[in-house]
Amino acid sequence: MPIHDWSRVPAGLFHHFHQQWTCRLCDALNAGPLPKGSSALIEQSAAGIYPDPPRTRFASQVSDEEVYTAKANRIAIHHTLGEVISIIEIVSPGNKNSRHALRAFVEKSLDFLHRGIHLLIIDLFPPSRRDPEGIHKAIWDEIRDEPFELPKDQPLTLAAYSAGVPMKAFVEPVAVGEPLPDMPAFLDPDTYVLAPLEASYLAAWETCPDDFQQAIRTSGT
Repeated sequence: MPIHDWSRVPAGLFHHFHQQWTCRLCDALNAGPLPKGSSALIEQSAAGIYPDPPRTRFASQVSDEEVYTAKANRIAIHHTLGEVISIIEIVSPGNKNSRHALRAFVEKSLDFLHRGIHLLIIDLFPPSRRDPEGIHKAIWDEIRDEPFELPKDQPLTLAAYSAGVPMKAFVEPVAVGEPLPDMPAFLDPDTYVLAPLEASYLAAWETCPDDFQQAIRTSGT
């Protein structure tokens, strides 16, 4: 199925698809690619408590995109339901809509890698002024300073990281309208399974109601 243009879609609609896709991808990994003794589980972010706002002369708050990002799921691959060995993260628009949000995402990704946890990042949003060559370069610049430039006609990023010594990155640029290639999810520094991105994307899309699908198609034109 061709990738939709999620950059023109309200944050709430992408959040719904994000959650559906995470679940479908998790199910697909558990149904086949993962070896016995490994399990993919959904991890949920805690959104916290929202009290009544204080009465002050001036007030501000984060965007809806950042609120949805705080609630977004990720997939953690565990060894025998214990140690986390790999993380699959689908980027939300709120991960890149401020310097703080991008920095937090980069630091979280680096923390996983430095702890020996492998990482697969799926970013279906084009580069912003804060990550002009995409999310991979923003992360990899903190590990190794080397040239990297996204193709102009493929500005979306799929990036798989092996957290071994040395760390390795495998990057596949894609574009709106293209199918999603399967990408490696590393289980150890030299062993991976292919995460079925295309099949799980389609499965998530098929669960969305007709009016949702129509709104996405209309937004992307």
